[in-house]
Amino acid sequence: MRNYLLVAAGAAVGGVFRFWLSGSVQKLFNAAFPYGTLAVNILGSFFLAFIIFYFDAQELISSELKVLLTLGLCSGFTTFSTFSLETVYLLQDAEYVYAVLNAAANLFLTVAAVILAYYLSKFLIGG
Repeated sequence: MRNYLLVAAGAAVGGVFRFWLSGSVQKLFNAAFPYGTLAVNILGSFFLAFIIFYFDAQELISSELKVLLTLGLCSGFTTFSTFSLETVYLLQDAEYVYAVLNAAANLFLTVAAVILAYYLSKFLIGG
């Protein structure tokens, strides 16, 4: 139960931080390209990887703090960070085909899911 609370607390902070940072970056660039989301995905990927590859590898954080920061904060901030880390793990294990497949599937299938939801919504609305 404790881990669930840690994940919930971290995710709440991560979500608020994502909302603030994404909006701030988007206002700064004032462009059609989603720079805010890109910034969040880059920062979240870096932060998760640094926690795992430095703090966790050096055993500098407790398992509770790891849960709070990785499964909570980073996942609330962006799940793209988890996708990126899992892809790097596949590359480290020399699973190159799976790494490319994972990247391609996440990119294309998530975009396809958004397109599907868009058209389904339009159909259900009657437009």
